[in-house]
Amino acid sequence: MKRFGDFASCLLLAPFVVCFGLILLVLNPFLNKGPLLYRQSRMGKDCEPFTAFKFRSMSTEKTVKRGAFDDLEEHRITKLGGIIRKARIDELPQIINIIKGDMSLIGPRPDFIDHAREYISSIPGYRERHAIRPGVTGLAQVDVGYVSDEAGFREKVEADLIYIRKMGFAVDLRIMFRTMQTVFGRCGR
Repeated sequence: MKRFGDFASCLLLAPFVVCFGLILLVLNPFLNKGPLLYRQSRMGKDCEPFTAFKFRSMSTEKTVKRGAFDDLEEHRITKLGGIIRKARIDELPQIINIIKGDMSLIGPRPDFIDHAREYISSIPGYRERHAIRPGVTGLAQVDVGYVSDEAGFREKVEADLIYIRKMGFAVDLRIMFRTMQTVFGRCGR
């Protein structure tokens, strides 16, 4: 049922993704020079890597310099990127990942593969959170939010493990409601 719900949600979201994509395509050369889409290797279900898609919100770099527990590189966020990150519009292309079966709408957020490998060796329970498909949003995102230190990350992993134990329609509905509050309240980071 979860996979069916994911696919149906993607069909509903597809027109919005196309509309936002066209708008960003026009604005991108002026406010966000560089490619429209960003691709990054992330850790998925069963700790397998996959390529995640996003609308690019930061200036381009050839390699990721940020460490696993470093602060967000806010100086790299472009003018347009700041706007789309606040409303989580940058996440919309991940419907491609949902359709492909790499992700679910709700589940633990997938991490950059190099950081994820470090988390496996240093964060208890991190490997276990990969028992299910990662999500575009999840319990850790709505209950804990953005973190950049090890203590905060441990809290997020615990929230992900709670989600895995309690996952179901009612829990997913609550997470979607809280996510919509973030999107429409423009509370993203």
